[in-house]
Amino acid sequence: MRALRDVARIAGRQVLAALVIITASQLPARAQLAPPGFDTIPRPPGTVGPAAPAQGLVAPAPTGATLAPPSAPLQLQAPPAATPAAPSPTAAAPAPAAVPATPMVPAGQVALMVSARFGRDPPAITGGLHWRIFPDKPEQTGVLRAIREERAAAPVFVLPPGSYTVHVTFGLASAMKRVQLRSETVREVFELPAGGVRFEGKVGDSKIPPGQISFDVFRGSQFEGGDKRPIVQSVGTGDVVLPEGTYYVVSNYGDTNATVRSDIRVQAGRLTDVVINHRAAVITLKLVNDHGGEALANTAWSVLTPGGDVVKETVGAFPKVVLAEGDYSVVARNEGKTFNGKFKVEPGIDREIEVMAR
Repeated sequence: MRALRDVARIAGRQVLAALVIITASQLPARAQLAPPGFDTIPRPPGTVGPAAPAQGLVAPAPTGATLAPPSAPLQLQAPPAATPAAPSPTAAAPAPAAVPATPMVPAGQVALMVSARFGRDPPAITGGLHWRIFPDKPEQTGVLRAIREERAAAPVFVLPPGSYTVHVTFGLASAMKRVQLRSETVREVFELPAGGVRFEGKVGDSKIPPGQISFDVFRGSQFEGGDKRPIVQSVGTGDVVLPEGTYYVVSNYGDTNATVRSDIRVQAGRLTDVVINHRAAVITLKLVNDHGGEALANTAWSVLTPGGDVVKETVGAFPKVVLAEGDYSVVARNEGKTFNGKFKVEPGIDREIEVMAR
């Protein structure tokens, strides 16, 4: 692909760190007991196997992740700055950035013209930037405060001569330079070493609906020690811009045990497709008096592993639960009575499990 990409929207979460890709510290409440958008028609069975990473992109990746080779250099542009979070790149025809004319500068002042791009080659970024100008020295209290801020793509700052530090951010990517203003207009181009990642989840050949899957991004490899707090949490399917580097992603299908971890690598100015393959299915639980009968309301459910560990607890007539491949037992409680059942989850086969109330 030679088309450059514009960032169309922001992933909806602000993060605390400057680098990005995939999970854990205190994760926010993820989904409802029955996430919206579940398929009601069972998908055909699909073969889900370990997906080999594209050669040369990553260190050996764990089962479940498919990485497409990065596309040609992109134009990455953030959406409007209404939501402070990681921006996301989308395809668009490249458009040359307008170069502002040198402004009229009052006597005793100097113009500083700034712009940014991803890496050395892509065109200038045309939106989603946050610029801050800091003085050379902190205040008497020791605090270093920004004296100018702008969110334009290529702002012009008019300042007294002197030394300043210019800081620019785009989502989680940032760059900083120290500039010296004397008498002539100064032009500075900042390079943000960041790229785009497009997340998607699948079971077999079927794409997982956006409302049922989310991704958490962590710094470094999942096999490394150190700080394991996520830098991005609960990212939905779609695109997100991250600083260049290695990350690992935790893909959460539903809100139970269908979780896959994968290492990925982000390259500056390029978009990488990350497809996470889950071996799981959507199971609908029903407590009935007879086969094919009406589900009994106000039923409390507990889904357990063969070892007795509780995987999911919920209440309802026919709750939907996403479960990883494997064997399970289920306990249904209704009107003071307890009923038991067993079932097996096969990847990609969504189905109903009936527990007989007798």
